[in-house]
Amino acid sequence: MRCMTPGSDRRIFYGDMLAALALATLLALVWSVRDWHQLAALRLTDTDDAMRLQQIRDWLAGQSFFDLSQHRLAGGMPMHWSRLPDLVPAGLILALTPMLGRHGAELAAVIAWPTMLFATALLLAARVTRQLAPDMGSVAVIVMALAYPATTVFLPGRIDHHNFQIVLLLATALALVRPATWRSGSITGIAAVASVAIGLEMLPLLVAAGVWLAIAWIRAQPGADRRIRGYAVSLAAGLLVAGFGLRSDQWGYPACDAFTVTFFRAAIAAAGGAAGIALCARLTPSPLPRALIAIGCGGVATACAVAAAPQCLSPYGEIDPVLAHLWLTRVGEAQPLAAAPLATIIGQAGLMLAGIGAAAWQWRRTRDDRWSALLLLQVTALGVTLLQMRGAHLGAPLAVPALAATIGAARRRNAHWALAIWPAAAGIVYPLAAQALPDPTQARAGSAPPVASCTTPEALAAIAALPPGTIMAPLDPGPYILAASAHRVIAAPYHRNNAGNRASYDFFLGSPPAAQAVARRWHADYVLLCDDSLAELTPAEQPKDAMLTRLRDRRPPAWLVPIEMRSAGVHIWRVR
Repeated sequence: MRCMTPGSDRRIFYGDMLAALALATLLALVWSVRDWHQLAALRLTDTDDAMRLQQIRDWLAGQSFFDLSQHRLAGGMPMHWSRLPDLVPAGLILALTPMLGRHGAELAAVIAWPTMLFATALLLAARVTRQLAPDMGSVAVIVMALAYPATTVFLPGRIDHHNFQIVLLLATALALVRPATWRSGSITGIAAVASVAIGLEMLPLLVAAGVWLAIAWIRAQPGADRRIRGYAVSLAAGLLVAGFGLRSDQWGYPACDAFTVTFFRAAIAAAGGAAGIALCARLTPSPLPRALIAIGCGGVATACAVAAAPQCLSPYGEIDPVLAHLWLTRVGEAQPLAAAPLATIIGQAGLMLAGIGAAAWQWRRTRDDRWSALLLLQVTALGVTLLQMRGAHLGAPLAVPALAATIGAARRRNAHWALAIWPAAAGIVYPLAAQALPDPTQARAGSAPPVASCTTPEALAAIAALPPGTIMAPLDPGPYILAASAHRVIAAPYHRNNAGNRASYDFFLGSPPAAQAVARRWHADYVLLCDDSLAELTPAEQPKDAMLTRLRDRRPPAWLVPIEMRSAGVHIWRVR
């Protein structure tokens, strides 16, 4: 390994930082120009981004920092989110409003915040790679910039928490491959606390990181005692601080789907396992007794966590079975990988699989245990992806260090080998290559013409022009309507909204008399249907006399009065 002086290391760090910032800014500019029509109207990419923007607006308008309910959704729906991802965008909006006006400040914030996170992710990927392959940091910046599908969560407008989670994941990976010290252990613990305070999507990978620290301690690796103590202290202290400082008004919600008191009990019990190992760190240097201690502490901690919060065994167990069947099991990112077409599997998981192969080869070639840390995280991300495809967003950035290092190894052997490996390391290649494969979903769709959406900027402007009221609509338009207008909505794609979402399906799949009863019970003023609404339902799930069928055929019952809309794709009726 090349000898590094403090001065040269600083120069390399600043060089990586400059490269990351320049590349992130350039790509953000290109993406912003491409999507300007949508961005300029603050019609953000995803429903969660739209809802996040509205949550920030509500906070800046006076809603309590600790109140995470959306009061214009289903009469007041407790969100399973955190204030942490709101802090920087809200600060940017406050700082820029005097100069740019409110709309301009919001536009600048939704572009700047993902760009800042993207630059941080590029820099962290370079730093992880330099720990393992010192000359390949610059290559890692490029590979990370191409790391589809992870790059999609850094697009301008992506202000929801998934990009923040990827940054914390890369920070965890960096702490694992750095020299074993109290500091590296504490960084791992702090990143874990910040991650679970934001959301629980990364929990399996955080557990894997803790397991790897325990294995390193069992093997009595140099510095492992100090690192496990730093991890245990920061994890326990961080959870306590977060439990008091980030305790929302929804803290007592009886589910394990967010940083609630239920999850907090389980997390404290699990942190007790790390604390037990830390307390026993100096008792013996022998692997066998250490293994028994780790297994004992882990087993007791797991049992205590299950006893303290059995809901965590089924975090979505309270969802309505009808909603689980008609909606949640059809959410794209919640699908198991094996259920997807081959083209989707290649596009979503191709880079992750290439990264696992590269990391395994690097571990075998170098016998460097730090590669095993990354490999364990990657395999865990693959396991998550096999259950839910959203795991691919976590696996892609973890593939970057191994692929960059493999390019370096190939370059030292033969320049032609490096050129051959580059396509495998460029994540954007996989979805492009997958387009050459037949897509059975498109084949089933046949040659049906495309339909207009009612969440375009023009459609949302037309909806916003109506007098404020309560809208009965399918789930997906809900967040966009909230962010673009003063209307209230009954349904939105969030699993806690059992009553409102069930009401939406009961309305559209029910008979006219049943639908009228639902509309009256929820005090609906308008009914909204888009040309692309509920397209995922099979013909057998749409009764012939259902409201959905009648409204599509423009045969509304007498208690619905059509409202003429200027925007294509939007059909709205006033409830008498």
